[in-house]
Amino acid sequence: MTVPFQKYHGTGNDFLVIHADEHVPDRGALAECECDRDDGVGADGILFLALEPAFTPPRVVMTLVQPDGATAPMCGNGARCAAEWAMRRTDADSVMIDTQAGTLRADRTPNGDVTIEMGTPTFDPAAIPVDADGPVFEAPIEGLEVTVVNTGVPHAVAFVDDVDDVDLEGVAPPVRHADVFPRGTNVTVASHDGSGGFDQRTYERGVEGETDSCGTGAVAIAVAARRLGRTDADPVAVHPPGGTLTVSFNDRGCATLTGPVEREFEGEVAIEPPAES
Repeated sequence: MTVPFQKYHGTGNDFLVIHADEHVPDRGALAECECDRDDGVGADGILFLALEPAFTPPRVVMTLVQPDGATAPMCGNGARCAAEWAMRRTDADSVMIDTQAGTLRADRTPNGDVTIEMGTPTFDPAAIPVDADGPVFEAPIEGLEVTVVNTGVPHAVAFVDDVDDVDLEGVAPPVRHADVFPRGTNVTVASHDGSGGFDQRTYERGVEGETDSCGTGAVAIAVAARRLGRTDADPVAVHPPGGTLTVSFNDRGCATLTGPVEREFEGEVAIEPPAES
């Protein structure tokens, strides 16, 4: 048995998109198999999307299953890809995305990019969660000086002189698995780009490696940089390896994430039937 998929990416953060109505008995197992870049299609996750076109604007329910088989509550670039998928199917320029981190609005910009609301970031230790008595700002954790923030998922952000000089695969895993993070964390490093923005690299929880882009990480950089007085810009340009993202803030303190989305190709993946008992 096979199910159809479409492949999307937002600044290099790539996903298989499968309609939630398709029968997939074990979504985690499928993600572990098909996200593998050697033996599968290759992706940073699978988006299972359910479209509800009767609403105005249309709604899409998003479930992201990561390469380790676990479900992530939020992904900025994944939500932007989900929005593009839904906009194409409904001929709309705005959609609502239902995620485990809340319902978010997405809009197409005049130049064809997609903007997604990212909610209100928080430094509250209980909301991240991190085992600390108060907000964690530039504190040493497993060899990195990090600021910890939740932008839909937790991020430990370290500002460095040059992101290209960081052995991310070496320094990130101890922080990602540090005891102070009961559910783990993403690890993001950032450096000034010389023009008021920041270069970015992120080691993603669930992917267990560096990705070409991370939307929640880009927001984490902008939020942390503003809180620490490293920038007062709005919008803030953030440059992961896969392209450029723009983070803005409204008068309620909510962040938005803007960048391009591309549909790459479509195909089918095999679904293993459940084992007989």
